[in-house]
Amino acid sequence: MAPAQTSGEARPEPEALLVEATKEGRGRLKIFLGAAPGVGKTFAMLQAARKRAAEGIDVVVAVVETHGRQDTERLLRNLTVLPREPHFYRGRILQEMDLSAVIARRPQLALIDELAHSNVPDSRHDKRWQDVEEVLSAGIDVYATLNVQHLESLNDIVARVSGVRVRETLPDRVLELADEIELIDLPPEDLIERLRQGKVYLNDQVARAIENFFSKGNLTALRELAMRVAADRVDAQMIAHMKTHAISGPWPTQDRILVCVNESPAAKPLVRAAKRMAERARAPWLAVNIVSGSGESLPDEEKDRITGALRLAETLGAEIASVNAETDIASEILTYARSRNVTRILVGHPRPRRLFAFLTRETVTEAMIRKGHDFEITLIAPDQEEARRAAIRAGRMRIERDPGAYLAATGIVAIATLTAFGIDRLLPVASLSLVFLTGVLVTATRFGLWPSLYAATASFFAYNFFFTVPYFTFEMHRRDDFLTLVLFYAASVLAGNLAARLRSQADAQRAIARRTASLYEFSRRLASAASFDDVVWTAVSNVGAILRCQAVALTPTEGGRLDVSGAFPPLDELDARGHGAALWAFEHGEPAGRATATLPSSDWVFVPLRTAHGTHGVLGITFEDWRSATPDDLRILSALSDQVAIAVERTQLVSDLQDSRLVSETERLRSALLSSVSHDLRTPLVSIIGSASSMIEADEALGSDGRRQLAETIREEGDRLNRYVQNLLDMTRLGYGALKLDRQPGEAREIVGAAANQLGSVLRDHTLVLEVGDDLPAMCVDPVLMQQVFANVLDNAAKYAPDGSAITVAGRIEGDGLMITVSDEGPGIPQEDRERIFDMFYRVRAGDGQRAGTGLGLAICKGIVDVHGGSIRATAARPDGSGTRIEIRLPLMADAKVP
Repeated sequence: MAPAQTSGEARPEPEALLVEATKEGRGRLKIFLGAAPGVGKTFAMLQAARKRAAEGIDVVVAVVETHGRQDTERLLRNLTVLPREPHFYRGRILQEMDLSAVIARRPQLALIDELAHSNVPDSRHDKRWQDVEEVLSAGIDVYATLNVQHLESLNDIVARVSGVRVRETLPDRVLELADEIELIDLPPEDLIERLRQGKVYLNDQVARAIENFFSKGNLTALRELAMRVAADRVDAQMIAHMKTHAISGPWPTQDRILVCVNESPAAKPLVRAAKRMAERARAPWLAVNIVSGSGESLPDEEKDRITGALRLAETLGAEIASVNAETDIASEILTYARSRNVTRILVGHPRPRRLFAFLTRETVTEAMIRKGHDFEITLIAPDQEEARRAAIRAGRMRIERDPGAYLAATGIVAIATLTAFGIDRLLPVASLSLVFLTGVLVTATRFGLWPSLYAATASFFAYNFFFTVPYFTFEMHRRDDFLTLVLFYAASVLAGNLAARLRSQADAQRAIARRTASLYEFSRRLASAASFDDVVWTAVSNVGAILRCQAVALTPTEGGRLDVSGAFPPLDELDARGHGAALWAFEHGEPAGRATATLPSSDWVFVPLRTAHGTHGVLGITFEDWRSATPDDLRILSALSDQVAIAVERTQLVSDLQDSRLVSETERLRSALLSSVSHDLRTPLVSIIGSASSMIEADEALGSDGRRQLAETIREEGDRLNRYVQNLLDMTRLGYGALKLDRQPGEAREIVGAAANQLGSVLRDHTLVLEVGDDLPAMCVDPVLMQQVFANVLDNAAKYAPDGSAITVAGRIEGDGLMITVSDEGPGIPQEDRERIFDMFYRVRAGDGQRAGTGLGLAICKGIVDVHGGSIRATAARPDGSGTRIEIRLPLMADAKVP
């Protein structure tokens, strides 16, 4: 059985495994990297491809530029070359790689030359490296070539070295996509000789090239850049391999220097020494600060010393990092160093431990030397005078930090002395020292290390003075008393030290728990904040409470000005230096202000509220005691600002979504209204105009019957137009709440009959069946508006029911109201549309034979019925789902509810 995995066993890093998982299903990319044109990248790529083809791999040439070189053209023989895609551009036909053909062909390996090439403007992608990304996503392996001067990060360096600004560049992240990089190297002398032989450029370009870009100095510098780029990429691949396979390291393949920064006076000398060492070794370097809960108790001077050292390291080009550690700081530093494949560690020389060295714990530096046997550890000693002054200041600060603690320790010793007197008088025992030891432990757990050492010393002298013979003197005549006192003092110092350490760890854990709870509460409140103002207030109030500082948030106004949106405590505006730092942080998307390298004279430090969609504002803090923000403060502020930025963006997206919905709904209503007006107004108008024109132009030929028929047409279309205009007016009044009811007792049969007479021409092709009895009780309604309701319902039934079918109107008492139904024999309304037919401008989709309508009639019916306190709904008229029944329930006269 395999041994159980312990907590300390190395495990692969989840981030590294996630990166590897993203490569599943993608093709592999190999880049042939060169220092300059002509070194043989394409030649080497074709040689490697021919070897793969000989192994049975399906290889196609997607695009290869031979530049007329015969040796390169010979290598293309027997390889499948895909035709290029022609593009007409500026009067010329240009041949580009046919990306679609490559993906459709799906070879195992595609050869794509000149990775930094810019495509013709009408191509699918702007750059060829984007084409390569798509080919890789399709699962096809790619061989590509690249010159080092085309990397974006090296563009300025290449321009400074060669005097030539390279226009075609690609992002450095493309190089990170490469699974393999092969450096094609050629000494400058050989490359210049190839130039003279005409193997790179035409003969008329050789002399000019040698004098400019291809000078020996330029080629040497470019060669070094290419080697460094290849080495850095290989180093990154090695570190990724170590993380994926849980290899602790370090593997000393490339020097990497780490300098440990703390509150020591040697912090800045350490940083400068690391910079000098990194320059000599031409190696990357890191500056690391240890963050712990006990760091909150550091005096402001020491916090500023840490901040200044880290700022200096960042200015000198170091990578800045923070490592969280509460107990075993040395192990945490070494673990981090192994994860970054560090080879050298610079630490400050520990202060010598002269007094009770065997009782005090080893320093972090000593622990690192003992455990870090696989690192080169360099000790840097600070200036002795400065270290002595700093130690004196630190000791004075510890003593003066809380004088009440020493007063309390004196009281505890006095209580222990009185207790020992009582025990000695009542129950004489030989172990009175345990009483004083208890007092020392109480002092250590309550007030820390230094008060406990003071209590141990005071207890030593109190025990000697009061409880050793001769009494009330500091003399001792018995050896066992002397031994007891010495052992008591040693035990007191040791126990006090352990108790103080335990208290410090407990305080650190409480601080972590308190901060975690605060961060959780902050996240909860931020998630529940609905409006922009709520988000801003939640942000500034909680940031101020968590970091114990003053917080302010600034966001851009409509005019583009950056103004204060919220502050805790309240603040109307910033001073000029603070606003300048906030504006710089907003415009550049980087921290600015105090404790940063930009505008450090400001009392505030600002971090941008950035998301993937841009910068939405800045969040700033300042402390009442004017101290600088510590790296831990900045780290927490950065984490909080990310959450605030997401919340601000969320509120903006919600607002934009509401505006978009309003615009969309307005556009929909506008389109529906225009469509309705264009048809339902123009159709009757055209009929009226046509009939009137016929009556005028052919009056004698029409005869009385013809004139009467045209007059009826004019009247019918006029009634139809009047109903449409009335519907628009009623819907407008309903929308603005301006519809007033003139309630009167009304008979259902009479109102329905008046509506049917109004629609005589509409209903003449249908059979109207009235099953509304005269014995039904009166309704409390507005007769005019209710007549319009039934007219709209009957008109809607006539539109959809086939000619010759019956339309039935029935009435009955149902509960405390009157139910009137209008049923037709049409196709019916689908279940999912029965609620929506009462929306404005909504019409059920039907075939071409559907009669046109505005989609307002039933919406107006619902509005009028709702105002009367009734209800309206649509159901199927028959069990098979065909036919439509509109059910209208209205209040009776006795229980009518007048709004």
